[in-house]
Amino acid sequence: MNDLLSVRESLSEYAHEAWSGWMKYMFSKMTMNEDGTATMPAWAVERWKRQMNTKYCDILECEKESDRNEADRMLAITNR
Repeated sequence: MNDLLSVRESLSEYAHEAWSGWMKYMFSKMTMNEDGTATMPAWAVERWKRQMNTKYCDILECEKESDRNEADRMLAITNR
């Protein structure tokens, strides 16, 4: 059971790091407004909306490769 809890914590840490990295990337593409809001460029809105509305089997090969890299990171955690 301790091994399972350790893997759970490692996966939770990974999930947070992945989310944090994504948020940092997103904010780096935005313009920060004086009132504290952020404006996302149109190219990003179009790209990310397309990606979120497309099944994995239908996304571009380079996008699949990015997801595979993420899967490899998760597998490395579970195979410890």
